Amino acid sequence: MKRLHIFLVAALTLTALTACNRNVFYDRQHSVNEHGWLPTESVVFDVDVADTTTVYNFLMEVRNTVDYPYANTFLFLTTTFPDGSLSHDTLEFPLADVSGRWLGKRTGRFVDTRYYFRRNARFPMEGTYRFAVSNGMRDSAISGLKDIGLRIEYSNMN
Repeated sequence: MKRLHIFLVAALTLTALTACNRNVFYDRQHSVNEHGWLPTESVVFDVDVADTTTVYNFLMEVRNTVDYPYANTFLFLTTTFPDGSLSHDTLEFPLADVSGRWLGKRTGRFVDTRYYFRRNARFPMEGTYRFAVSNGMRDSAISGLKDIGLRIEYSNMN
């Protein structure tokens, strides 16, 4: 009976863990130099796409320290399409409200925040897409950012 109980708990846990991520197509994070992320340094995400009919939501994930000196951050996003064409975007993400309270989930000295930057979008062609994210702040090196992530979820419009 004890084995059956352990098996059921393990099966339910596994089901819960996989059910939570069924809507995720892509989710990766890369560390940046939290003591000075230079504008010339990019984090790169390569995403292989085989389906151009599915609709997705795109999120940027930012992890900063509580020592981050600003209420927002700007990121430059360069997308390289499978045919070699480029798209450039400037993304602004608020990280704290006007009173200085962090908007994301705080754990110890880190704050994790997610932002949708494109909703209900399709990939226009099959192949590998490269998303390069760089520091878009005016400082030559920005301190206090720890990780940058790209998350692509299946939209409920499918």
